Parts: sequence; structure tokens; C-alpha cells
Amino acid sequence: MPIKSYRPTTPTRRYQTVVSREDITKDRPEKSLTRGKKRSGGRNNLGRIAVRFRGGGAKKSYREIDFKRDKHGIPARVASIEYDPNRTARVALLNYADGEKRYILAPVGLQVGQTLNSGPDADILVGNSLPLKNIPPGTFIHAIELKAGKGAQMARSAGAQAQLVSRETDYALLKLPSGEVRKVRVECQATIGQVGNLDHENVTLGKAGRTRHLGRKPHNRGVSMNPIDHPHGGGEGRTSGGRHPVTPWGQPTRGYKTRNNKRTDKMIVNRKGKKK
Repeated sequence: MPIKSYRPTTPTRRYQTVVSREDITKDRPEKSLTRGKKRSGGRNNLGRIAVRFRGGGAKKSYREIDFKRDKHGIPARVASIEYDPNRTARVALLNYADGEKRYILAPVGLQVGQTLNSGPDADILVGNSLPLKNIPPGTFIHAIELKAGKGAQMARSAGAQAQLVSRETDYALLKLPSGEVRKVRVECQATIGQVGNLDHENVTLGKAGRTRHLGRKPHNRGVSMNPIDHPHGGGEGRTSGGRHPVTPWGQPTRGYKTRNNKRTDKMIVNRKGKKK
């Protein structure tokens, strides 16, 4: 899918680019698979801001995606490729042989009319979902489960793919998009191929308003605040902070490791960014 640019009829049009929608075959979502999506504005159940700089944005309905792919042995035909405002990837509408309809993430190369399967007996073809123990080493996969039956949790955004490096008895070694090498149980399912909409990362928003349409408000720098509002604030004239970068609550940031999950540390063979 190529990147489209516009004739600069306004200053904001000059740099704005979008991904071509040639791959989209249907404009309206399947009504039975959509539901309302409540906007929180970054506020928690007490009404307090838990995530700063969130709010506004275009109204959108949520498409229910089948991340479990648990209809084993029932073939499904790809009815359409659709836009999903809730994620960077495209979604594909599947019509199963028993009459049920479900959405999945659309991988690269998926065509309308193609037949997909899931389960241990499925072929190694783009869009099919199988347990890791049935996938040959070296295969590129996406929508990977971390716990069997829970549904896909890894490699779900546009252009994401992981590689099945090898298998060791009960575990498979996966090289993730970040470069991290991780162990995952061989009973967990994954989908063959790479997530579609590869050019999403090359899009230039071009104007502040387009960021607001996504529900992101302006992010204020700490050095532009007063000392009461941020540790970087204050000073005569413009200053650069005068200390290592921290959050408004004093937590070190920009590269500071915050991961704290000892339960799954043993599953990580190689951290991202580190050479073997």
C-alpha cells in the first residue's frame, strides 16, 4: 500500500501523508461485531486523571476481534478487508462455514475470497492459526498467545512479526519485533505471516489537529512549568532542567528500566537491544 501525499492547498496539507486505502473493500463495519466505546479522557473510576494528555478525539465504535481463533476445523472465507479506527492494522471479516462471522487481524497478502483454517491440522499458509508445536522453525508469525487459550497478546500492530527460532521440549523460542528472544509454551497459538498495513509507520500527520483527532492532547514539557508542577520547572529564562530527566513525580525516565515482573523473567532469554 503506497503512501499518498496531497497538493499543498493549505500549509498543513503540504507535509500531510496518508496510507492508501486501496486494500479496503468495505466501508461500513459488520454491525453485529461492533459495540460502543466509552471515552475516559485518561480518568480512572474516581474521576482523577491517571494518564495525562488524553481526551477529545473522533467518535469510534469498537470492532470485536477474534484473538483466540478457537473455531478449529471449520473453514472460513475472507469476506472483506476493513479499516479499524482502534488499531494500526487492518481487519479481515471471516464468514465461517457454520454461518458465524468474526474479525481477525489482516496479514500481508490476505485476499478476499481466500479460505482460512485454525487448529493443529491447518496448513502453513498466511492467515492460518496453529499451535507453536505445529509450526516449523524459521516461520514468521504474529498474534501470538502467552497463555494457551487466553488469546493473542504479542505482535499485533501494523507490520509486526516474530520469528519462531526453535523448539525445546515444552517451550518455543521466539524472536520478537523488539529483538527480544523469549520462551513461550508450545501449546500457545500463533498466526502465520506478518501483520498488514506496513506503511503505517511512514505516515506524517502533518498538523496538530490530526493528533487531536486521535485523542492526544498537547504534551507540555517539564522545563516550561513552575517548580511546584514539575521537578524540571522554574529558573530564570529558559533552562534545560539541570538534572537527569524525571517524571513529574521524580521517577527517572528516558531509558530507565521500570519492568518488575519476576514471575516471567525466566522466560526472557535475550533482552531487547542486547547482543547475543
